[in-house]
Amino acid sequence: MPEAQSSKRAAILRMTSPFILFSDGQGNIFEDTSLYVTGRSGWDAVPVPAEDWIKLPSGGNLYELPGRRGIGIDVKTGTMRLCEKGWAVAAFIPPAHTGLYMAAYETMKDAPTLPLFCYTAAGWLAGEFYVPAVRIEPDIRQECEGYDDEQIKAGTEQLLKAYPHNRLVKHLMENCCMTYHCPAARNFAMGRWECPVPSSPACNANCIGCISFQPVEESIVSTQDRLTFKPTAEEIVEFTVPHLETAPFPIISFGQGCEGEPLLMWETIRDSIIDIRKHTTRGSLNINTNGSKPEAVRALCEAGLNSMRVSTNSAREYIYTPYYRPNNYTFSDLLESLKIVQGFGGWTSINYFVFPGMTDSIEEYEALRKLIIDTGLCMIQWRNFNIDPDWYLGKIGVSETGDCMGVKQMMELIREEFPNLKFGYFNPSIERIKGDFEKDFAH
Repeated sequence: MPEAQSSKRAAILRMTSPFILFSDGQGNIFEDTSLYVTGRSGWDAVPVPAEDWIKLPSGGNLYELPGRRGIGIDVKTGTMRLCEKGWAVAAFIPPAHTGLYMAAYETMKDAPTLPLFCYTAAGWLAGEFYVPAVRIEPDIRQECEGYDDEQIKAGTEQLLKAYPHNRLVKHLMENCCMTYHCPAARNFAMGRWECPVPSSPACNANCIGCISFQPVEESIVSTQDRLTFKPTAEEIVEFTVPHLETAPFPIISFGQGCEGEPLLMWETIRDSIIDIRKHTTRGSLNINTNGSKPEAVRALCEAGLNSMRVSTNSAREYIYTPYYRPNNYTFSDLLESLKIVQGFGGWTSINYFVFPGMTDSIEEYEALRKLIIDTGLCMIQWRNFNIDPDWYLGKIGVSETGDCMGVKQMMELIREEFPNLKFGYFNPSIERIKGDFEKDFAH
């Protein structure tokens, strides 16, 4: 880059860009005022537009990235160089927010694989931490300020006492709520909104970034233990009916991070739905799934399923398959499942893992447009991808990600072309689906 151009860019950045952060490896984080922070898109470090920075939302955290040096822009020359003062730093941004750029760094030899969290770029400006992100969802259901530890403890004790022989309640309260602090399980303990219903200990995919099961030979560990038993329909109905009857804007969701694939237990789920609806018409019955068994989905819709969320890292089969590593199903099955729910008048979402530099590629954009058109999709949940970026791209064999437009521009183009398609981060309640979708019912 010519010297005049570099100087001009440095002058612009002085007014708009946060400084890079580094860690001393002892839990202390500092800013380096000789470097502006950059973001990562695909394999590349890039400047972050000034309008993309927001203050780190409440509930966000900072991580050091051992064995990695952050990449910044020199405040004087405008050229990129490494921050040699310590390890790179990234941010975890809380639910309801979607990151636009990952942390940019150079990985040293023998650096450990990063655990299964999201790694958003982060910087320091005028006494505040900043991240490149957007709030994609007004719902407050998983915000830290909304959780009352005393109420959660009391609710947990009450549920365990009310259902002393229910293995699923025990799992949700003792493991999910009190051990892993699962936001959905904590909401269940507080008697509100979406109630998780793990259903299957087995899975028909071998996802690289599975949070509940990792092979012993792998370099990362799962963040939580998987469900170890098959719940009965009676166990499910016993605690979900009271939740649907009493909770504000209630949802019950089959399919959680602490289990395998719920469609492998579709008969139990079908029987649960039928029995639930014998007792109450309130609330929404949802399944979070890989969409691998279309005929099972059809049976659930016939029983009374209201909504389905299908998880995917891509709208392109050749990117999807090496990540999910499916057993006995293909990418076309999840598309068919979305069409089936749509045909029953149900609500369809994709749980879309956002990886800046992949998700916003021109090729992915075109594939996503086709998926929306072909399936009549209702909603995209723009989720942050919890994975080591280098490890992920290496595992799926991607060395070039192609031309990219930026996550925010992609969102804007999709919203412009599909004005009825909803954006968010959570499964909406039936009241929200049928009424004012933009209203924040979680208040």
